[in-house]
Amino acid sequence: MSSSPTTSTASTQANTSTPNIVLILLDNLGFGEPGCYGGGEVRGAPTPRIDELAAEGFRSTNFNVEAQCSPSRSALLTGRYAYRSGTLTVPIGNPAIADPEAEGLNPWEITLARLLSEQGYATAHYGKWHLGSIDGRLPNDHGFDEWWGIPRTTDEVFWPDDPQFKDSGVEPQYVLEGLKGEQSRKVALYDLEQRPLLDAEITRRTVDFIERQAAVGRPFFAYVPLTQVHLPSLPHPDFKGHTSQGDFADSVVETDHRLGQILDALDRLHLRDDTIVIFTSDNGPDPTWPWQGSSGPWRGYYFTHMEGSLRVPFVMRWPGRIPAGSVSNEILHQIDILPTLARIVGAPLPTDRAIDGVDQSDFLEGRQLKSNRESVLAFVAERLEAVKWRDWKLAFYEETRDWFSTPSKLTLPKLFHLTTDPKEEYPEETLRHTWVINRALAAIRSFTESLQRHPAIPEGTRGTWSPPSTNPTPSITEQP
Repeated sequence: MSSSPTTSTASTQANTSTPNIVLILLDNLGFGEPGCYGGGEVRGAPTPRIDELAAEGFRSTNFNVEAQCSPSRSALLTGRYAYRSGTLTVPIGNPAIADPEAEGLNPWEITLARLLSEQGYATAHYGKWHLGSIDGRLPNDHGFDEWWGIPRTTDEVFWPDDPQFKDSGVEPQYVLEGLKGEQSRKVALYDLEQRPLLDAEITRRTVDFIERQAAVGRPFFAYVPLTQVHLPSLPHPDFKGHTSQGDFADSVVETDHRLGQILDALDRLHLRDDTIVIFTSDNGPDPTWPWQGSSGPWRGYYFTHMEGSLRVPFVMRWPGRIPAGSVSNEILHQIDILPTLARIVGAPLPTDRAIDGVDQSDFLEGRQLKSNRESVLAFVAERLEAVKWRDWKLAFYEETRDWFSTPSKLTLPKLFHLTTDPKEEYPEETLRHTWVINRALAAIRSFTESLQRHPAIPEGTRGTWSPPSTNPTPSITEQP
């Protein structure tokens, strides 16, 4: 990564300030879990703090994400589809895991943390990273001043207790911590004993970071990717049995409480009005019993192109700037967060690479009724499985319930109207709306053409990526 990326101020004029930013990312929290999205009491897990936050700010009913953990986190932090960054899949079963120097987010990428750091922000990451496991690809190598958490995923907590694992020669996962410019160090083995305790410590450290920055009057960016409600969804002992509905519901209630602890700290420090708070999820829910989540009115789970995978809760509060109680079904994507926050704080965007996200600040702050986005590309690994355009979805692959199934490519694509058919059960068969296909294919064509100007980083690239001067015609597994 170059120390001085080519940047442009074209998208950052006016409306600039230095609000604090707290970005809370849940792990596999489905659309149907919070009360303000139809869950809460219905799911046996009340979420009063999430609901209150939504009432105080903006709530999206059409916020889209990538279909898997690592691609989603990559897209969120770079403002780019994960297809561009070579972060197409989670490391599980990925050959790149055998080569740690090729796993995760390439050093060439410019993250939200780096943009904010260059604007004078203190930056911290507490929680799940899942974008690299070794020094050179950890949070403190990607713009964060400090970090504490896990480099990969929570299901690895099962490993240490497996008798066959003990003599496998495979290193278990550890909780790590590190500072910018230094090597990260091991803190504790991440096992079934540590799993229920992690989010409490993530929250404690987040509050401590906020207090330290408040004491010196420095603007801050706290990225808080909590580990709940990823399997195994094991709640903190203080919440065990709280709902009488099992560990998953208890974990949802704990998550609501952790959010509340952070919000209470902002209030106590008189930072509420000066802080943007974002609450969202990396992707849709897991279908694995007994930790299965709810997709709400949609169908499908993560690792698919179904709405249950792509559409997640998104709440954003900024008192005095974002109208309280605002709700919209306008289409948004997690890649929009980076350019939106960059516009707000006056951070120039890099011009030596494609940024797929668009600035949504005018929309979120109520100065315009429409989103600046009309389409979303739905990648699942290297496959472009579907395209959303306004209220429509054009699917090139058969729908699947979960990640255990490999979808077959359709001979002819299916077209769904998501407002009248939210569960994607009744594809258009009368050919009355084939004009929509033109808009969907135009979105694909625009993306493909941009790959000619800005080549994608191949997955498994070692070292720092250096874009070639020319690029062959890209091949995307997508439309017929």
